[in-house]
Amino acid sequence: MTHAAIELKGVRKTFKMRIERQDSVKRMLAQIITFNYKRSKVETREILRNVSFRIMPGEFVGIMGRNGVGKSTILKMISGIYHPNEGAIHVHGRVAPLLELGAGFNEELTGLDNIFLNAAILGYSRQQTQSRLQEVIEFSELHDHIHRPVKNYSSGMLVRLGFSIAAHLDAPILLFDEILAVGDAGFQNKCLQKIRDLHAQGRTIVLITHSADEVERHCQRCILIDNGGVSFDGSATEGARRYREMFQ
Repeated sequence: MTHAAIELKGVRKTFKMRIERQDSVKRMLAQIITFNYKRSKVETREILRNVSFRIMPGEFVGIMGRNGVGKSTILKMISGIYHPNEGAIHVHGRVAPLLELGAGFNEELTGLDNIFLNAAILGYSRQQTQSRLQEVIEFSELHDHIHRPVKNYSSGMLVRLGFSIAAHLDAPILLFDEILAVGDAGFQNKCLQKIRDLHAQGRTIVLITHSADEVERHCQRCILIDNGGVSFDGSATEGARRYREMFQ
């Protein structure tokens, strides 16, 4: 029996958020002096509830939904960055995530050093990373910039480096969050071709995007997230159509 590459069962996720912040430090000090200090209230906000789906090895799945519905939260839970408040997440295979722009980078280190740092975080040895290093650098097109601190990189350069690392480390599961929202059209097309190549090699790919056209063109399946849960899980064509309808 083939295990799902990714499985979510009844997942619920909440976050604690502070509300009613103090207007100023001066006002806060005045309240303390008059013994009338009021702490900010903490509100628990439910982002996801009872989310369940399975992604099988080798599937190419697009996850779509309005801003703030919890798409990125799902990928972070799959990556192990967040943990669900309820339910369970099972992942079979090493995951290479490209989530937030520059996430996982040490801005004081060079691009080269960050390649080794990111690879180590993902569980790769220095020797394994060294064997793929030239491919990562060449694909990123950073050239001499690879020896400069990433704090001096543009957003497009960060995407180039992050994508190159995730795409060249042989992880069976790849997670991409809005990777094509930044950068020039030429590199975006290069990324899409690389993703297609990786999928053809049997990798499991999960892509978050706001482009219904991309999902329709590249994905086999679409999962729509709305009102904290899965509102649709089926063909990419139908999912893209329903996503477009959300904004009509």
